[in-house]
Amino acid sequence: MATRVLYPGSFDPVHNGHIEIIETAATLFDEVVVAAMRNPQKGGGVFGLDVRQDMLCESVAHLPNVEVTMFSSLVVDLAKDMEADFIIKGLRAVSDFENELQMAQMNNAVSGVHTLFVPSASRSSFLASKFIREIAKFGGDVSSMVPESVNKRIADLYR
Repeated sequence: MATRVLYPGSFDPVHNGHIEIIETAATLFDEVVVAAMRNPQKGGGVFGLDVRQDMLCESVAHLPNVEVTMFSSLVVDLAKDMEADFIIKGLRAVSDFENELQMAQMNNAVSGVHTLFVPSASRSSFLASKFIREIAKFGGDVSSMVPESVNKRIADLYR
């Protein structure tokens, strides 16, 4: 029986830290569903969901066992709809763990779905979409932090 995991996030924009987590999950599990969402806690987002989905698809095209989707419901509802065995979340620092642990416990309490944490490598642990957006907005170079196709979209946006 194949193991399917769900990796939800806002991915606004997707960066190399996200790709690292997706690639790790793709080696550990049979199927990975990456789901872009609009996070009400983070505002409307710079890129629309359809653009984020396109950027994700372009960035994971080299991974045959990865599927990309969008959602605007509860993560646990999507996990159920996608028949995911687990939710995965990437951790960059100890500070991420506190928030993610609370969400994982809540998700498990309301759905029974377990969350697995995947730590990022130190080479990408500092990456955060909000920092990438801010650097790009002020003309900084983020090309080493994001996939090439994402860098092009960022450059077009802030031109």
